[in-house]
Amino acid sequence: MATVTQVHEVRRWSMLGLGVFAQASSAVFIHGVPFLLPALTDRGMPLATAGLLVAMPTVALVCTLIAWGYVVDRVGERKVLVCGPLLMLAAGCAAANTTDDIALGALLFLGGIGAASTNGASGRVIVGWFPPQRRGLAMGIRQTAQPLGVGVGALAIPAMAGTYGVPAAILVPAIMAGVAAVGCRIGIVDPPRPEGAAADSALRANPYRDDATLWRIHLVSVLLVVPQGTVWTFALLWLHRDVGWSLAAAGVLVTATQLLGALGRIGAGAWSDRVGSRMGPLRTVAVAAVISMAALALTAWTHWWWAAIPLLIAASVITVSDNGLAFTAVAEIAGPYWSGRGLGIQNTGQNFAMAAVPPVFGALITASGFPAAFLLAAATAIAAIPLVPDDPD
Repeated sequence: MATVTQVHEVRRWSMLGLGVFAQASSAVFIHGVPFLLPALTDRGMPLATAGLLVAMPTVALVCTLIAWGYVVDRVGERKVLVCGPLLMLAAGCAAANTTDDIALGALLFLGGIGAASTNGASGRVIVGWFPPQRRGLAMGIRQTAQPLGVGVGALAIPAMAGTYGVPAAILVPAIMAGVAAVGCRIGIVDPPRPEGAAADSALRANPYRDDATLWRIHLVSVLLVVPQGTVWTFALLWLHRDVGWSLAAAGVLVTATQLLGALGRIGAGAWSDRVGSRMGPLRTVAVAAVISMAALALTAWTHWWWAAIPLLIAASVITVSDNGLAFTAVAEIAGPYWSGRGLGIQNTGQNFAMAAVPPVFGALITASGFPAAFLLAAATAIAAIPLVPDDPD
């Protein structure tokens, strides 16, 4: 039977690199398209219409994550990592050549469908080819794809749109996706699956049916994404409005926290490998999220900016550090025949919660201020702590 040791070490890490690049291209498409808002509104498009257009990739992502997970479980990782980015490439090229707003929205939705493909597939490649004592580190590296994608989108898409127009900007993630498809076609090998009728039958059993472990991890991740979304969404506004920083200075700090958050994901993954547990570090991260968000609420309320700014940086790192831990645990527990769907459910729940943060917490900030929002985010993390399950035997 094939094992993870039968792949050369260089090949294993090269597949991780391809997975990160494919996921980053998806992140540029999903999270970078909203950076088109200034260019779209400058050419006379109403803000409501432009907002609806740039939301299309995210809507498609949420609608198709579980479906893509089912496809990965059925046909394997390599085909999905080729076909999904190719769909992004085709949709992006078509969107760059249309002048009709309705067609543009439909094509951005189609591209979002393609972008959703990489979430579960790239995660399964890592779990399949890396041994347990290295999976946390590898998955932490894979989780840096999102902030990297956001960074590329923030740098490239507004600049391209301003200099060459919206069509050229849309081609940025499309071309990245095309490169990712070629690279995955050449470099990705589907991880082996256990052989033998008994093992096959046991692993094909529904892991959700008689065990609440996966459901608890999903719920914990939904609760912990609320502090993450609160910091991501409102840090810039808080620094500008309450602390009094310029938008440029606030933007530099927020960008720096994104980079530190990426390092935090890697560190949390390496920590889980060292201690041989995903749930222990996940529980500790949840406790740390409570402490950092509650302390941030206190210092924001008292206007102790000397303490509030370091706490914002700490909270920005802590609140993203659970992502890779939970993602790895879901893939490991669900097994080779269910992890695609498991990871799809994991990401779908998180994206729904993330989408609810701006309107809900925006209303709370309007009524009661930023400290109340930070305190409520701490409360959601408190609710997550007792739900963290023990590591499976």
